[in-house]
Amino acid sequence: MKEFLLTRYPHSRRRLPRDVTVRAITSENGQREPWHRHEHGHLVVPLDGVVRVLTPTRTWTLPPSRALWVPPNIDHELHAIGSLTLCTVSVEPEAVNWIWASGRLIPVEPLLRELLTSMLRDGLDYEPDSRTAVAVPLLLKMLEEAPSLGEGGLPLPRSPRLLAICERMMLEPATDYTLERWADEIGTSARTLARHFKDETGMSFGHWRQHMRAAEATTRLALGAAVANVAIDLGYSTPSAFTVMFKRLFGASPQQYLSSL
Repeated sequence: MKEFLLTRYPHSRRRLPRDVTVRAITSENGQREPWHRHEHGHLVVPLDGVVRVLTPTRTWTLPPSRALWVPPNIDHELHAIGSLTLCTVSVEPEAVNWIWASGRLIPVEPLLRELLTSMLRDGLDYEPDSRTAVAVPLLLKMLEEAPSLGEGGLPLPRSPRLLAICERMMLEPATDYTLERWADEIGTSARTLARHFKDETGMSFGHWRQHMRAAEATTRLALGAAVANVAIDLGYSTPSAFTVMFKRLFGASPQQYLSSL
C-alpha cells in the first residue's frame, strides 16, 4: 500500500526560501532537536555553548571552534550541552558543485563566525540586494576551501549487542570493565568481542573508550566542571593522567581547550 500511495502521490521536495539560508537557534542545557533529516546540505555551527550531533553511525561533540557538515538525507539529532546558541547553514544541493557526501568537520575561523553572525540579521527570506545576499558567495567560498578535520566523531557499532555495550559506557563513562568482563556479559570470548568491535567501529575497544571519555570530558569542561573532578568522574587515577590523555587527543591541555571556548 505504501508503494502504491507513493506512486499515486509522489513526494515533492520543499525548497528553501533561498539557495543558502542561515538561522540561529537558542536552547537550554539538555534540550534536544529530535531525529530528523533535510533534503539539503546542513552546516551545524555552535556560536556559544556546545552541541552534540548524533547520526545512526556516529556522534560528534562540537565546541564553538568546530562546525559539522551533515549531508542531505542523513538522519540526525542535536543535543544542547549548557546554554546553546546554534547557527545552521542550509545549502540547496544544486547551489554548489562541492556538496560533500559524508560528514565533514571543519574549523570555525573568526572571519567565518563574524560573517555568519552578520548574515543572521536579514532572516531566511532575505532580499536579493541585501547584505546577506552579497555575503553568500563569500560564505560558500570559505566553506569550499575550509580545511577538513576529517569525518571524526565517535563511530558506533551496528550489532545490537555491541551497541548496548557502547550505550552503557556512554551513560557510565567511568566504568572500568575489561574486555573480558564485557565478553562475559554478552556470552562470547574476549578475542571474538575485540575482533567484532574493531570490524564495526574501526577502533580497538580501548581506543574507542578513550575517545568516548574524551568527548564526555569536553562536555563537562564546557559546563564549567573542574579538571580534577572531570578526571575522577571519568575513571582516571589522577588529574595528570587525564591531562596527558586529553593533550594527546586534542593537542592542547584542558585549560588551553577551555580558553579556546
